[in-house]
Amino acid sequence: MNKIDITKEILFRTARSGGKGGQNVNKVESMVEGYFNIGNSLALNEEQKEILYRKLASKVNSEGFLQVKSQVHRSQLENKGEVVEKMHVLIEQALKKEKKRVATKPSKASREKRLESKKKQSGNKQNRQKIRPIDH
Repeated sequence: MNKIDITKEILFRTARSGGKGGQNVNKVESMVEGYFNIGNSLALNEEQKEILYRKLASKVNSEGFLQVKSQVHRSQLENKGEVVEKMHVLIEQALKKEKKRVATKPSKASREKRLESKKKQSGNKQNRQKIRPIDH
């Protein structure tokens, strides 16, 4: 599958990042949020849009924007790159065709092995029972 490039369609918003970092946290807007409007995308066809809405429902907000944020790096540029990479990975995984499972029958050896283990377990339980006198 060819990679879909949505980089030009992502809207970015920055904010101050939380957590450790001293004064850098208080004065630099290094946290980046990326918004991708799935419905208005020119890079995707209608079928792909429906698949994304269905599979990424938890990450799509009420306006239909796929929302991803990053604040792991200290620089805004690195966080921006992280957001773009995360979005590409999400979209790529959602659009990947899933292989259908082919049902197979258990092999003769596996059936015999299963029956043998059942017999062994049955024997173990028989040995645990109290010994009763035989009625004549």
